[in-house]
Amino acid sequence: MRVLGIGSARCASMIVLGLLLLLSVLPASAQPYDVPPTWGGDFWSRPRLTGDWFGVRDELGKKGVVFDVDVLLTPQSVMTGGRDTGSEFWGNADYTLNVDTGKLGLWPGGFLKVSADSGFGHNVFKDSGTIVPVNTAAIVPFPDEQTTALTNATFMQFLSTKFGLVVGKLYTLDGFQGEFAGNYRTQFMNAGLVFPLAMDLVPISAFGGGIIAIPWENVLLSALLLDPSGTPTNNDISEAFQDGFTVVAGGKVTIKPFGLVGHQQVGGLWSDKTRFALSQDPSNISRMLLESRFPLLGDPGPLLRRFLERFFPQLLTPVQPPRTENSTWTVYYAFDQYFWHPAGDPKRGIGMFFTFGASDGIVNPVKYSYNAGIGGNGIVPGRPHDNFGVGWSRADISSNFVPFLRTQLNLGLDHDDAVEMYYNAWLTSWLGATLDLQIVNPAMKKRINSSGTGLQDVETAVVGGLRLYARF
Repeated sequence: MRVLGIGSARCASMIVLGLLLLLSVLPASAQPYDVPPTWGGDFWSRPRLTGDWFGVRDELGKKGVVFDVDVLLTPQSVMTGGRDTGSEFWGNADYTLNVDTGKLGLWPGGFLKVSADSGFGHNVFKDSGTIVPVNTAAIVPFPDEQTTALTNATFMQFLSTKFGLVVGKLYTLDGFQGEFAGNYRTQFMNAGLVFPLAMDLVPISAFGGGIIAIPWENVLLSALLLDPSGTPTNNDISEAFQDGFTVVAGGKVTIKPFGLVGHQQVGGLWSDKTRFALSQDPSNISRMLLESRFPLLGDPGPLLRRFLERFFPQLLTPVQPPRTENSTWTVYYAFDQYFWHPAGDPKRGIGMFFTFGASDGIVNPVKYSYNAGIGGNGIVPGRPHDNFGVGWSRADISSNFVPFLRTQLNLGLDHDDAVEMYYNAWLTSWLGATLDLQIVNPAMKKRINSSGTGLQDVETAVVGGLRLYARF
């Protein structure tokens, strides 16, 4: 077992570097949980479907204890193009417990969050033909796997109003939320519009710890040290950090030019985990595809391996050791900015967002990533809580990623593009319904035909979807 040398100069320097990168990827668990004056009310206005539990929920809330059960249903259909047309149904059930130790009468500044997720159904990743998931929810807890997993179990303690510590198992997928993009439950569904795709090596859920600092008003700094191989389904803490560590760190600045709310964010990651290099001798491609994992891209390896099995079976057995790299890095910049607030309401309006990310492209298949778009919150007359968005994303695939297959089979693998538009209507305070449409241009331009004897083109796909988000 490898021992993590937290006190080593190397580790310390990376933590300092992470702080300077200013990435606010610290999960939402780091923030105190808002509790409404009451969970009760009439059927349409109550915050949760099940209400106040005859007053019990309200009493627990006053003591800082909040338990939620949420269900997210995301059926999708590949209507034209892609690898194949077809429809699938995916769903998630989330269970979350938040505890505020101050309100509970124990000590001030402590916040416990425990959450789990059950995934059920099947996704349309294979039919769409894209490397980038067209439904971010469907990679949780694990792509196309029907299981239940502990996604978050953290305790955060504020030592002052400006500084806090967090430790436990951290869920990172909620760490990229902005005004118009980043929340896959109520905003865009495509992963390229939920997080910077160049950050695809960040584990979805992993053991670790970190710090959060608020040195000035509207400035949030954070740094996390994570197990690079953590997954939602692995709860064995004795296995954490056996193969290195990942530093994810940074911050977020809130700005208000001309009284209009906006945010500026820049950040990155660094990891010393030994990984397979993307560029391999052809005889090692199969092993690299099977053993390399890119958490936020789903699992494209097995799909590419089928090309080897069909056209180059002699390359399935390695003849020399694989090439490896013992470090990797990613940086990114993002902003969102309102253009207009109706009646001066800072939570409503229309604006734009943009993200750019870059990686070393040596072990990370996404060399560059981009997204941009326009979003609106509460601007439709009579619909103060609805939101909508139109966005574009691109993942530029590293030229080091399976060049042999790209050259021999003309697979493409240059870039994965998506345009997505959605409208999310809050039918009640506890039920949201979304219409979603995506036009995706897959990076992989070929697929094995139905007879298994040759290749045929993969066309631009049109993916329609619905989403229901119910809070119980």
